[in-house]
Amino acid sequence: MICQVPFHNNANKINPNHVIQVERNTYIVKQAAAVIEHEELEIVVQAQQGDRNAFGELVHRYREGVINVVYRIIGDADRAEDVAQDTFMRAWQKLPSYQPRSPFRNWLYRIATNLTMDMVRREKETLDVDALPLASANKSLESAIEEKERAESVQEAILALPPACRSVLVLREYEGFSYQEIADTLSIPKGTVMSRLSYARKRLFELLATSLEAA
Repeated sequence: MICQVPFHNNANKINPNHVIQVERNTYIVKQAAAVIEHEELEIVVQAQQGDRNAFGELVHRYREGVINVVYRIIGDADRAEDVAQDTFMRAWQKLPSYQPRSPFRNWLYRIATNLTMDMVRREKETLDVDALPLASANKSLESAIEEKERAESVQEAILALPPACRSVLVLREYEGFSYQEIADTLSIPKGTVMSRLSYARKRLFELLATSLEAA
């Protein structure tokens, strides 16, 4: 016997109270975001006036994010720490010139990516063979390091991308930047962001597929 679900004409009607609640929630979220942006802007202004405690708060907020972005681009934790330190030193020096036309985070990440790309141009990328796990016949050991190997494979594939595409991919996939935010951060057209991201995703898939076949 076929189970028949009774159809009600009211099933597709929109509940006005639900719509009102959604609109209220959206308004609350926007207001909260505005409050946070205003609060951060006040901190930035204080820092621009020479308040080191205020700048310390900005460092506290964004240090981990800056390190993550740099690490994903260069694949070296120690150098990522160094670049992050240089980023905040450069940000402190350039802070008086910051204009709140774009979020402070975007301005800060632009400094970080510029310093990182300068490093990439100066130093040829090399793969640290000693850091890679050795092949083992012990299946339990292989199972234990499988997740680590997978993460390393992804990072190695990212490092194999052209630096320009690498930075776009990292900002989009790991930091959740919009296309326009990436364009503003890297000072490139939005269309360039989209084309580089498309290439990066396709190439990353190819590299990971090759890595899996060779495993």
